[in-house]
Amino acid sequence: MTAVLENDTSLEARAAEARRLVVDMAASPRGCHLGGSLSVLDILIAALHRASRGDGTEVVLSKGHAAAGLYAALHVSGILPENPAPLYGQAGHPFTGHPGPKVPGVLFPTGSLGHGVPYAAGWALSERLSGRNGLGIAVAGDGELQEGLVWEACQVAAAQRLGNFVLVVDRNGGQNDGMVEDISPLPHLAERFVSFGFNIARVDGHNLAALTALFDEDRRDADRPLAVIADTVKGKGLPPVEGKAGSHYVTIDAPRAAKWKRMIR
Repeated sequence: MTAVLENDTSLEARAAEARRLVVDMAASPRGCHLGGSLSVLDILIAALHRASRGDGTEVVLSKGHAAAGLYAALHVSGILPENPAPLYGQAGHPFTGHPGPKVPGVLFPTGSLGHGVPYAAGWALSERLSGRNGLGIAVAGDGELQEGLVWEACQVAAAQRLGNFVLVVDRNGGQNDGMVEDISPLPHLAERFVSFGFNIARVDGHNLAALTALFDEDRRDADRPLAVIADTVKGKGLPPVEGKAGSHYVTIDAPRAAKWKRMIR
């Protein structure tokens, strides 16, 4: 993954602009997964910043329904040249509701929940076998952890001692049908990952400095994969929808989009 980054643009400025682009996509005729796209944006921007080193690191958005957030992050990071917002959901363009490899910066198609985690683990293994130092970074949702494939991939990653595999959980507490706590809770999540042979980190998923420092850690000698529990807010940056399960999928009109974009700082 190669990025053309503008050095004079801070990650915070990129994140704010990306959130405005996501709101624009929510104002498209089809709408978008607004809440999860906004919760995961800071994680994606920090992870893409890590990948910009050009060392073979690959970022896989396993929660592919947050494609609007990924497209926005790719654009503000300089990886995706064209603005995806005006083309989102339009026939003949690759900016669909789930991302695929026709989009610059997207190596694997994701959307079926859980599948991006083994993709990223497989990438990490390929990097190690090739004698390179790139990371395989999977970004998953907390609701997505209900998929058995996630834990199967974690078991393999630990068995292979993939220290260059990083699984980031966007823990916003929500999923399609409501709140994770009301559907299939995840108690003792850190301990679960430890039992699978992972090292653990916990971070504010909207603190770009903390996220960047975490991704920048040297993992060349690590022999245990890393699970990052990133505490986030569904709909982050938009007070009218922050923390609300109803922000999962949203279609809005242009006046509301303009109003919401003015709230983003």
